[in-house]
Amino acid sequence: MTMAIIWLFTLFSVIYAIHASSNQPYRTAFHFQPPKNWINGPLRYGGLYHLFYQYNPKGAVWGNIVWAHSVSKDLVNWTPLDPAIFPSQPSDINGCWSGSSTILPGNKPAILYTGIDPRNQQVQNLAIPKNLSDPFLREWVKTPKNPLMAPTSANKINSSSFRDPTTGWLGKDGHWRVLVGSKRRTRGMALLYRSKDFVNWVQAKHPIHSTKGSGMWECPDFFPVLNGGQSGVDTSVNDGGVRHVLKVSLDDKKHDYYMIGSYNASKDAFIPDQVLNEFFLRYDYGKYYASKTFFDDGKKRRILLGWVNESSSVADDIKKGWSGIHTIPRAIWLHKSGKQLVQWPVVEIEKLRTYPVKLPSQVLKGGQLLQINGVTPTQADVEISFEVNKLRKAEVLDCWTDPQILCSKKDSSLKGGLGPFGLLVFASKGLQEYTSIFFRMFRYQNKNLVLMCSDQSRSSLNKGNDMTTYGTFVDVNPLHEKLSLRTLIDHSVVESFGGEGRACITARVYPTLAINDKAQIYAFNNGTADVKITSLSAWSMKKAQIN
Repeated sequence: MTMAIIWLFTLFSVIYAIHASSNQPYRTAFHFQPPKNWINGPLRYGGLYHLFYQYNPKGAVWGNIVWAHSVSKDLVNWTPLDPAIFPSQPSDINGCWSGSSTILPGNKPAILYTGIDPRNQQVQNLAIPKNLSDPFLREWVKTPKNPLMAPTSANKINSSSFRDPTTGWLGKDGHWRVLVGSKRRTRGMALLYRSKDFVNWVQAKHPIHSTKGSGMWECPDFFPVLNGGQSGVDTSVNDGGVRHVLKVSLDDKKHDYYMIGSYNASKDAFIPDQVLNEFFLRYDYGKYYASKTFFDDGKKRRILLGWVNESSSVADDIKKGWSGIHTIPRAIWLHKSGKQLVQWPVVEIEKLRTYPVKLPSQVLKGGQLLQINGVTPTQADVEISFEVNKLRKAEVLDCWTDPQILCSKKDSSLKGGLGPFGLLVFASKGLQEYTSIFFRMFRYQNKNLVLMCSDQSRSSLNKGNDMTTYGTFVDVNPLHEKLSLRTLIDHSVVESFGGEGRACITARVYPTLAINDKAQIYAFNNGTADVKITSLSAWSMKKAQIN
């Protein structure tokens, strides 16, 4: 099922998908959940944000895939509309799969998407709105020329590895370009196509980029980011003031990786800054896949959306009646170092904040727990910042270790020197269950290393769940910067941003004791050295309107 992972939102019963209740403690309150299945290319049109997702109207499992459609004024509250695209041509008769939207000249939206033809080949199709005066874009029509791109013996494309067209960009030569994910044997690649009219497409001789041994590249994304500043730019911008990002979802690893580099428009080639071990940067170091960005022309920002699958068993998914959620939309920009991207929840999510709690600056001694009262513990937004001074207490790292493995070996229950310190969320009375998000300091080759972990190993007494611990190193200098952590808590979601958005980890947890009003939140320090909480603010979060 090579493509079934993309934007998966499986639903086994619609009955329980309406609201979070005492019988549905894991149903999210402000993270987007469609009734069923997948999501595709977002766009902004007519003052509304449009989110398309793949959906099975005839059943509660995968199959009969159409493009469902929801709209929003604020990226937080969503209203469902009728499906936008459904199988109706030979080129998509076996399903309308993932794709992207592009705004053409004259403010005309267009959708390129992967269809499955009668021979079960993956081909690329085009649909456009029937009525441009309708801001809801309720009806879409397909060109009779579909498919516009298809595998042939001449182009040597694997018909089962040819999918997920990107948003198009317009070159200075007047030609449109899009990428399509593919592979040849184990070499992953983003195939490049050019067109004068967005209908007739010609494959370029070479992919825009490829990497040996990386496997199938799903859901590619290609976009410019400003060299300085947090504003976004249109996908077609290519000048001295921008760098380019190539992101792919690696089917073999089930993670989203990206590279920062330069785009040579004359050769249609992407040249990454990092040539050895190209795929080492990730949007999110937890559960996160098949993400997609779009340029928000209204607020001049680039928005990132991503899919998060479940960590529960199939049997538990059937019991609760749904599966899969969407992360909070994130604004995304290039860090001032130029080495990585920064992500932060869109400011609109702060409209849901209520009943603020603010604690004074204070020292958190080694072994201390500080309960955060006054907020809804299963539906909250918490921001905390730490200052560390006794860096000589940091543990020495003798050899380089994968940060995720390091987080598993040195979890939050294992006392260290400088750390672990951070938050315990979904904590039960007596701490039989909790999820910890924390920092831990190390010294490696005479440099300070900041490890950020999201530890789910004690998140539930239900051992049938995936309780993998996640981790990454955060590129912050503790000598000159405070260690900040923001965590969005939403019933079964722990979405964390460390170092002001330089590291993101999303987890799914399903406690059996720490549910609803039985859950608690703590700040903690399990190191021998004291740390200082310089700021701590928390809010209960109101429920969003979601479908």
